[in-house]
Amino acid sequence: MAATLAVIIFIGAYVLFATEWVHRTKVALTGAGLMLLLRITDSDAAFFDETTGIEWNVIFLLLGMMIVVSVLRRTGVFEYIAIWCAKRSRGRPYRLMVMLTVLTALASAFLDNVTTVLLFAPVTLLVCERLGLPPVPYLIAEVFASNIGGTATLVGDPPNIIIASRGDLSFNDFLLHMAPWSVVLMVIFCLMCRWMFRSAFVYDPERVEAVMALNEREAIKDRSLLVRSLVVLGGVVIALALQPVLHYEPSVVALIGAGILVLVTDVTTNEALADVEWPTLAFFAGLFIMVGSLVETGVVGQISEAMASATSGRLGLATMLLLGGSAGLSAVIDNIPYVATMSPVVSDLVAGVGADDGQVLWWALAFGAGLGGNATAIGASANVVVLGLAERAGHRIGFWEFTRYGLVVTLVTVGVTAPYLWLRYL
Repeated sequence: MAATLAVIIFIGAYVLFATEWVHRTKVALTGAGLMLLLRITDSDAAFFDETTGIEWNVIFLLLGMMIVVSVLRRTGVFEYIAIWCAKRSRGRPYRLMVMLTVLTALASAFLDNVTTVLLFAPVTLLVCERLGLPPVPYLIAEVFASNIGGTATLVGDPPNIIIASRGDLSFNDFLLHMAPWSVVLMVIFCLMCRWMFRSAFVYDPERVEAVMALNEREAIKDRSLLVRSLVVLGGVVIALALQPVLHYEPSVVALIGAGILVLVTDVTTNEALADVEWPTLAFFAGLFIMVGSLVETGVVGQISEAMASATSGRLGLATMLLLGGSAGLSAVIDNIPYVATMSPVVSDLVAGVGADDGQVLWWALAFGAGLGGNATAIGASANVVVLGLAERAGHRIGFWEFTRYGLVVTLVTVGVTAPYLWLRYL
């Protein structure tokens, strides 16, 4: 009964997400409240359990990095980078999009996706404003790039860390097996951008001429604050990249960085917190409780076991089903609890066929979970963050506006990954 109610509430919430009749944060909090009210879950499971509760590491990572970005914004560095990008691309819209998406993908390979989009979104909004371009296509493209780039390395996406731990895989294993194909996917994606967002590539010679005449150095408002901010940000980035060695959660690194930055600068606490996307944090809290309820009642586990039993030990079928099924499920539920639930099942499958032959199943799970997050507006944490930032800047991105592009990107990237896995490993 509890599982049925959890599914009904989640489907109802998803319908409201898709139709946008009610703001997504209200829907997520109401759905979470119903899960608690009907005793489908309880406070211990919702707030304290690592597998069924709120992902506090995500929440506090977001909070810490939002504070860091808030302080950085006051230095003028985003205006500097925006002008620099506009000048290097010569104001050519498609060239600019390729530049921004490639930089986003590279950063996402070594930072988490959320941190990457938090740093690049303000730059994108500013450069589009300077060139008179619609920012929404650029923001959406950067989200897709961050999720593709995040598949490349062990530290690029949180599910990869779970997979590496369960599958006894190293950083070099991901570089060898995931990174080369992630590069190919980015090339394909950049070519797709030329077609998908062609209506956004409007060239305004007068605006371009005005931008080319600007001196980006004049955009810096406070050099002393910039130096201190960059030193702290550099330390945060290094600590995040060395997470497998240092063993500090990204949320801890982000909060320490935010605290140090506020401490060593003249920015007040109120100013630092002014740009925090509180509705986005509340949305994540509600969504995590709803997804956690599906995990706690066994819904996600039953789906995972059904996928495993359907293969009957056939490695090729298991690989393709795992890739497609993971992409589909990651499009509608957060990929972190999904991978945490699915990884023991995959581990058993790998043990059944041998570690060497069965390693392809880990790559199928990683690609499916990472690429599937592009399919819908709530498929990955980075998606939700960008939607919140865009809405705050006055450029609302609708659920279906995002999803109609996301489904195409996911179908293409997952579709070409299937023959890659088959030809290379099977």
